[in-house]
Amino acid sequence: MSLPIVAIVGRPNVGKSSLLNALAGRRISIVDPMAGVTRDRVSAVCEQDGVWFEAIDTGGYGVEDKDDLTEDIEAQIGYAVAAADVILFLVDVRDEITALDRDVARFLAGRQDRVVLVANKADQESHEAAAGDFLRLGFGEARCISALHGRGIHALIEELVRRVGRSPAPPPDPVMKLAVIGRQNVGKSTFVNALAGEPRVIVSETPGTTRDSIDVRFEKDAKTFVVIDTAGVRKPRKVSGDIEYYAVMRAQRAVRRADVALLMLDATAAISEVDKKLAAYTQEHYKPVVLVVNKWDLAKGRAGAEDYGDYLTRTLPALRFAPIAFTTASEGRNVLSVVDTAANLFKQAGTRVETGPLNQALEEVLHRRSPPGSAARPPKIYYATQIGVRPPTIVLFCNNAAMLKTDYRRFVEKQLGELLPFPEAPIRLLWRERSSSPQAAARQRETTPTDSVD
Repeated sequence: MSLPIVAIVGRPNVGKSSLLNALAGRRISIVDPMAGVTRDRVSAVCEQDGVWFEAIDTGGYGVEDKDDLTEDIEAQIGYAVAAADVILFLVDVRDEITALDRDVARFLAGRQDRVVLVANKADQESHEAAAGDFLRLGFGEARCISALHGRGIHALIEELVRRVGRSPAPPPDPVMKLAVIGRQNVGKSTFVNALAGEPRVIVSETPGTTRDSIDVRFEKDAKTFVVIDTAGVRKPRKVSGDIEYYAVMRAQRAVRRADVALLMLDATAAISEVDKKLAAYTQEHYKPVVLVVNKWDLAKGRAGAEDYGDYLTRTLPALRFAPIAFTTASEGRNVLSVVDTAANLFKQAGTRVETGPLNQALEEVLHRRSPPGSAARPPKIYYATQIGVRPPTIVLFCNNAAMLKTDYRRFVEKQLGELLPFPEAPIRLLWRERSSSPQAAARQRETTPTDSVD
């Protein structure tokens, strides 16, 4: 079900991103005093008083982009306006009408029936007196708000409700969220556009084009998915300025809220320090990962898929279990199959294993290699139970957790991962001490929680 669309349009520095965040009730778009921060269409599904709509923040109209992306930014504004049911034309109540305000008014000419003129930054009631000047733009009386402080937002929402009407039902929840992560210029935005089937985000060879994390909904096999395009990550010592810093923070947040991470790699470049750090970050948060090797068409003659897979195992050992997909996003090749691979990982991560089969697997692991320790008090692992999914979370009860060193714990994790029905999803092992008496073991089993720990 498609939602009514509310597009926020205006010149740079009028507070469009703050308004999107106010409508969504959470931080979605980067807010920064520097003009031209937002480039793509940044959207959020909003609910107000039982009414659902999609709000879209757009780049500043007429911005002089330092990376020569002005035409791309204005093309994205055009897409948003063409699709919008309601257009919020944002101006700054503290300024007089500017030449760029007039340019926006000309751009929106003929769409008066869909436009609501909004005068932002009316932080105090005294600011509202200046709003009358904006009648000259030809879109009626301006509604005064302060997006940053919440003044007038409720009245504006009431106007939106009146215009878009009530949705018969909330939008369907996505069956899976995918975060596309990687360093700069590996083709993340091209990949997202291939999934969306439209130029949803700007594609450019300029490093750092994407700044926000952008949620894009798409349909496949009558199911709704969300793919999150994220900013390209650079080495920490090369990150400069607040915009790039917050872009990296949003990329990390995208990983945390995703069900599956797609770590995109450039087939023509060596694995970098950034790739390794991103891989480690996904594992710190127990996220299933698909290694997406993009630009595979350019790697012909250099290496075969099997050789490249061996190379990834050596250079990204933490993701040795992760499936590998080879894509050419610019041609849409193998892009949809990545979604199928991710769906399989999502299913694995949600699998629950009964206690019997789980302990049979544990016995096999102990048979392969017993825990090393002193003869006086050898470490023992008594039994295991699964207490959660996504990630699969297993508690192992032992007599002395401190004696089980990191390398042996990793061995157990690797072996269980191979023996249990989630071989490509990371598992979380929790080590607990208990008494070796049968009575204590029975009590421990009775009190061990079986619900998800997520």
